[in-house]
Amino acid sequence: MLISQIRNEDGSITVAVRQPGETAHAVNGAASVYALALEAANAGRSLKETIDAKGLGAAVDLDKAYAEGRLLPPITHPDPAHLHLTGTGLTHLGSAATRDAMHKKTSEAAEETLTDSMKMFRMGLEGGKPKAGQTGVQPEWFYKGNGTSAVAPGAALVSPSFAEDGGEEPEMAGIYVICEKGVPFRIGFAVANEFSDHKTERVNYLWLAHSKLRQASFGPEIRIGVAPEDIRGMSRILRGGKVLWEKPFLSGEANMSHSFANLEHHHFKYGLFRQPGDVHVHMFGTATLSFGDGIRTEEGDVFEIEANGFGLPLRNALAIAADEPVVIKQL
Repeated sequence: MLISQIRNEDGSITVAVRQPGETAHAVNGAASVYALALEAANAGRSLKETIDAKGLGAAVDLDKAYAEGRLLPPITHPDPAHLHLTGTGLTHLGSAATRDAMHKKTSEAAEETLTDSMKMFRMGLEGGKPKAGQTGVQPEWFYKGNGTSAVAPGAALVSPSFAEDGGEEPEMAGIYVICEKGVPFRIGFAVANEFSDHKTERVNYLWLAHSKLRQASFGPEIRIGVAPEDIRGMSRILRGGKVLWEKPFLSGEANMSHSFANLEHHHFKYGLFRQPGDVHVHMFGTATLSFGDGIRTEEGDVFEIEANGFGLPLRNALAIAADEPVVIKQL
């Protein structure tokens, strides 16, 4: 089942659900995906059971809403500061090759000559999929921002004026709510564009944290439930309405060096991330970047990311913010 949100003229939200390939319908009495998910989590019921209990109403034209710019991120929080955008890297088979090419100090000889990226990747290969009841190696982890950095499908991803670059990262994102008892509940997975500044990251690996403090987009729909073992998608960049670059990407545990459970454990092991009522959008990494193929994006380029079984494609144009001088004042 796929779930999404549409903004209405009066500011209210329509929650829409559908099976892949079928027409979407509004969920009766659902104020938002957040409210619906939290209701289910607090009651100890599945999201599907909660939706079935409410029933479905009128048909919803998702394509029309998308074209009109009325699609919201598939989950939002009433207070954006309580939605957390985070991610992990070097989690996919092949991801080290792209990252290592960016940091260009690689060697297959002695361990001491390997880049930190290759060392981290090897750690994932050796311990990223632990046996049941065991804890695997922790991955690379980064923070992107809160709900103010979450961009709706169809809206522009804005790169700050000081950025060196703005490029796509096609990923799977896990979507979570924390129930009133502090327990994380996964709603499902969505396609995401973990928008980053790869040129800044390439200067020095210690600037990775800076390069990740950018907006991100995910959706338009969340696939409720567990993710398939093998996820196949396509990432492309359009310039002037024509395809500039296009490449398939793979995700799912069959194509990863870490299990989703291991990545989830190392995120939610921190009590900070188990605060009742919070929402988490956690992006799980990729091995496919246009930057790695020498593409340099330009303002007006359109990123399009889609994956089989995850609903409508995610589209966002690239915009560049005007220079904004920051003045620090003394109280």
